[in-house]
Amino acid sequence: QVQLVESGGGLVQAGGSLRLSCAASGRTSGIVRIAWFRQAPGKERERVAASTWTGELAAYAEPVKGRFAISTDNAKNMVYLQMNSLKPEDTAVYFCAARKSIAGNYAYWGQGTQVTVSS
Repeated sequence: QVQLVESGGGLVQAGGSLRLSCAASGRTSGIVRIAWFRQAPGKERERVAASTWTGELAAYAEPVKGRFAISTDNAKNMVYLQMNSLKPEDTAVYFCAARKSIAGNYAYWGQGTQVTVSS
């Protein structure tokens, strides 16, 4: 099993920045894809960023392109999401997810961290 623990959420003013961290532990060998998702109240969960476990082939949802950046530190089993120029609509619970398959659903999820952006 893989355990994922997010941290770094909080309250920030619009235009500010936050960096979310995700610590992976357990049987991390074989992880091929990692991603950050978010879910706002009353809305469906959406994937905002994804990459390979080595940080390559990064992809972003349109609303966050140019503002968010996903990165990894494999030596520390860490995944990060740098969020800049934050907007009130970025307010959500952010989740880290991982999978050991090239395609398909993400099998491993963290508990989430709250990000609130005030206007």
